Amino acid sequence: MSTMRVGARNRAPADSARPQQFTTYALWIAQILLSLLFLFAGSMKFVMSADQMTKDIDLPIWFLQFIGACEILGAIALIGPGLLRFRRGLTPVAASGLVVIMIGATVITAATMGMLAAAWPLAVGIVAASIAYGRWNWFNEA
Repeated sequence: MSTMRVGARNRAPADSARPQQFTTYALWIAQILLSLLFLFAGSMKFVMSADQMTKDIDLPIWFLQFIGACEILGAIALIGPGLLRFRRGLTPVAASGLVVIMIGATVITAATMGMLAAAWPLAVGIVAASIAYGRWNWFNEA
């Protein structure tokens, strides 16, 4: 009977660590996918012509390229500090900045293309907000 108690006590810490381990993996997967998405979106703002970019929206090209630069820097800051274990507090800050960009993208998309099209930038913004929230403890380390 006492063997069962010892065995149960030994398993309890491993079982309680599983949700935290799952959260860590889920955050890393979200960070990598979001980083790839923003790296692609940001770089396209420098590859596409001005006519292609301003076809659906009436924003200056310099502003769209500024947003593209912010997206590229945000993509790097989503995974770089965590991989290098240096200034990891930049990750939640970058994710928060990307949330601001996605709020703007959601509003502009809803105004120009409708609410259904705005669901995508809204979902991306929610994922970025989840990363900012999940990695906020990194900000306190810095």
